[in-house]
Amino acid sequence: MKPSVHTASLALAALVAGLLVWNPTADAQAPAAGKGAPKAQGMEDGLTYFQTKCMSCHSERATKAPTARRIRELTPEQIYAVVSKPSRPEHDAGLTDPQKLRMSEFMGGYRQIGSVDAANPKNFPNACPANPSMKDPSQGPAWNGWGADIANTRYQRSEDAGITKTDVTKLKLKWAWGFPLGISAYNTPAVVAGRIFTGSDVGWIYSLDAKTGCYYWGFEVGNTTRGALSVGPVTGQGTTRYAVYFGDAKGNAYAIDAQNGKLLWKRKVEEHFLARITAAPKLYNGRLYVPVSSSEEWQSGNPDYECCTARGSVVALDANTGEQVWKTYVMDEPKPTKKNPNGVQLYGPAGGAVWNSPTVDPVRNALYFGTGDSETEPPQPQADGIMAVDLDTGKVLWSYQATPNDSFMGGCFGQAKSLACPEKMGPDSDIGNSPILRTLPDGRRMLINGTKEGDVFALDPDNRGRLIWRVNANTNGGRGGIVWGGTADLENVYYGLGSGGMVALKLANGTQAWYSPVNADGQRINNNAAATMIPGVVFVAGSNGILHALDTTNGKTLWEFATSRDYETVNKVEGANGGAISSVGPIFAGGMMYVGSGYGVGAGDFGNVLLAFGPE
Repeated sequence: MKPSVHTASLALAALVAGLLVWNPTADAQAPAAGKGAPKAQGMEDGLTYFQTKCMSCHSERATKAPTARRIRELTPEQIYAVVSKPSRPEHDAGLTDPQKLRMSEFMGGYRQIGSVDAANPKNFPNACPANPSMKDPSQGPAWNGWGADIANTRYQRSEDAGITKTDVTKLKLKWAWGFPLGISAYNTPAVVAGRIFTGSDVGWIYSLDAKTGCYYWGFEVGNTTRGALSVGPVTGQGTTRYAVYFGDAKGNAYAIDAQNGKLLWKRKVEEHFLARITAAPKLYNGRLYVPVSSSEEWQSGNPDYECCTARGSVVALDANTGEQVWKTYVMDEPKPTKKNPNGVQLYGPAGGAVWNSPTVDPVRNALYFGTGDSETEPPQPQADGIMAVDLDTGKVLWSYQATPNDSFMGGCFGQAKSLACPEKMGPDSDIGNSPILRTLPDGRRMLINGTKEGDVFALDPDNRGRLIWRVNANTNGGRGGIVWGGTADLENVYYGLGSGGMVALKLANGTQAWYSPVNADGQRINNNAAATMIPGVVFVAGSNGILHALDTTNGKTLWEFATSRDYETVNKVEGANGGAISSVGPIFAGGMMYVGSGYGVGAGDFGNVLLAFGPE
């Protein structure tokens, strides 16, 4: 689709008029964009282009050009309209047109140019014939939020799943929904009251019928939403009874009317220009707990970049109003440290992004979440670990560091690099998966989590996070460990591995119950996607797009489906296809299974479909 510029306010138009003074003397070489760049490459390189080519003129302290934060307020279409003008040669800086597209798309909201127009539901032929009053989302079968429950077990009870172990071998594709111009289908829908609420990387939230895939409404966000959505009661918003809660790629949290998609409130939870909400906010007892991550470390080793100032945090909001209740950062506020030879001021500490949905513990009135690595040295004590904070105040109760001495940032491997680059690099061991809280049959409680190196550990939430056991589950060797998370019943915890396959570990002591290679013929496929289970069956997916159902007693395959192919979708989207499943896993509710296919970052194919399965 041809790029288009959205209508802007006069203030925004004034900003666009002065936008983006590129640094024509920058000598960093941007990687070439190949044919079909959007789906072959993704948008991560867009930030690389900005950090290496633009930051010397567009820092947060810029006075003669718009700051990076102001640029992030624009849409991809607005940014590209300026940087592609032949009359502005200062914007070239050796970049090709595809590279300018990627930069515009990343800075404008991590979506493809034109996707908001293409994905407008008015273009779809399958509107639902009516929009009846929505039933109470707490009643009936549901999957609500990231982990199906506040403990993030990703275990769906039989009465909610509506699918039994016997039904699994009968699963057939019922329908597919396409996201026009989408690249990564990485949003976990909420399924409540017979409806699906799903986001995407095309700038829209949709409400669909859970059985047929017809749509009730769409809400234009304008940029990417990923992680998961939650639905719950809301008060003080007129006649609105239930709201849909989510976060976006620009650090905003939202509540919209679940009945009609109208905006109730929108709250900026972090002002840093590279702040993002990539994981699911947790809705509990009238509050929304929002995890904040960042893209800063990708190319922060560039000497023109004022490294580093982004910090991970969790923000508690009043679910009815969006007002902030408290905010807890993973590390202390950055302060000036030294300067690069070119005079660029450096800062620290920074890092500790929160890439996972928090876990709620009503027994201890605590919230648990994993933290990412430090960017700068010295590495910080609460990075790469688990933090426990008070639900009411955000006060830190305790923390456990899974990987010490980890400072990492991109852009530090060439000749021209910042003095901010760590002397000892890596190993880049962010904990991206949500802690799983389980009570064993003997009454003991455990908080279980995993690392990128494949270490799985259990902490005692009733004894300030004391380590109970820790084992390495990476059967295949190497660094292919645990990324987006696992699932647990009362006996085992189950993790897909980046090195391939799935492992089941006994909760009692961490010993291996079984390992299944999953992938035939020795293929090296990552199984990073978050695992999901129903009684007796655990589901794991991979970068080859194959979804597997395994018997929880022995790891034997019961069923599998190859999602990486073209689809005819209920909303008649051209070019709809599946791809890798490497982030979100399947979910179950009301006799149906749903899974997004197409997260190709790191390995595998990109895609843009939500698939719905049911027993034949």
